[in-house]
Amino acid sequence: MAKNKYLLPLAFIGMMFFTVGFATGINGYFVPFLENNLSLTSAQSYLVIAATFTAFLVFSFPASTIIGKIGYKKTMSLARLESFAIYLLACFISGTANTVLQAAINPYVTILGPIDSAARRISIMGICNSLALSLPSIFIAAVTRKPIEAVGLNDLDTPLYIIIAVVVVLGIITLFAPLEEIKAQGEENEEDCPYAAGKKSIWQFPHLILGALALFVYVGVENLALLTVLDYAQGLGLSNPESYTIWPGIGMAVGYVIGIICIPKFISQVNALRICTWLAVADSLAIVLTPPAISVWCVAILSFACSLMYPAIWPLAIVDLGKFTKKGSSLLVASIGGGALIPLLFGAMKDWMGAQNAYWICLPFYLLIMFYAYYGYKIRR
Repeated sequence: MAKNKYLLPLAFIGMMFFTVGFATGINGYFVPFLENNLSLTSAQSYLVIAATFTAFLVFSFPASTIIGKIGYKKTMSLARLESFAIYLLACFISGTANTVLQAAINPYVTILGPIDSAARRISIMGICNSLALSLPSIFIAAVTRKPIEAVGLNDLDTPLYIIIAVVVVLGIITLFAPLEEIKAQGEENEEDCPYAAGKKSIWQFPHLILGALALFVYVGVENLALLTVLDYAQGLGLSNPESYTIWPGIGMAVGYVIGIICIPKFISQVNALRICTWLAVADSLAIVLTPPAISVWCVAILSFACSLMYPAIWPLAIVDLGKFTKKGSSLLVASIGGGALIPLLFGAMKDWMGAQNAYWICLPFYLLIMFYAYYGYKIRR
């Protein structure tokens, strides 16, 4: 596909990433909201995030079957409409729709152009996603005109009805989006991808397996960076804690802009990943070792260090899969289920040792991602 043909598909995919980010960002509001209204422990309130992301573990491989049957475009529109129809029934079912959607849009963006610039395209999509993550808390506060500690269950009717209306319109738009079906190198002809030729399953690709593990822990700690700052700021008794929620999205967006400008012209995807892991390790230590008033800002800007990890891990893990590209993509989508387990562990640690010390959970996971950035992605069988 010629470069000038990227723009329209990326515009529509960006719209989808925005909706995914907004739907995920709502969880960041509901964690402290449920603690206030239902007298839950932190571990119990973080089940909101866990319920959404558990769906990625359960439905990622069925999603690859759907894509194989009806293609990327129809899968995207199906997921969008499902997300509207059953959103209010359960976070888990809403997460199911996100699973199907992400199983289509992530590989689509990755193979839309040259693999060495995939992180750049994913970064463009990430801007849409990360900015949307920060908006729900601000949007709900603006509509309800109340601080979060004063919001009751009945106050959420109007903002949720507005969100539903927007999502159904976007689902209809997606159905008619001019997106052509594309194939990864080697999907149709094994000779185009010698490394994948002769292999029988995705488990014969060590760089994919390790990439899935890196992605699993990454999504978990990314959720902590993006979705816990409101809960943390409120727990510290800071005034107007909702105002802190905009900074993780801004930090993520700034990192994406750097990636768009620099990858691959000035820096490779793998070197961008290495730099980000060092920044994340340093900031994780700052969160737990600095005074709380400074620590909350370290949480707010941790997303900057996270920004280019997802865009870099995905193409490094999916390269050279050939005919296994769709199944490999499903494994990576399943890894998004890390967003269920790690926040749940964080909530339990928060109950046990306090919010600031709970952020120790981030350090070993960023070190694991660092291992993948230096060694794991090069392992071939």
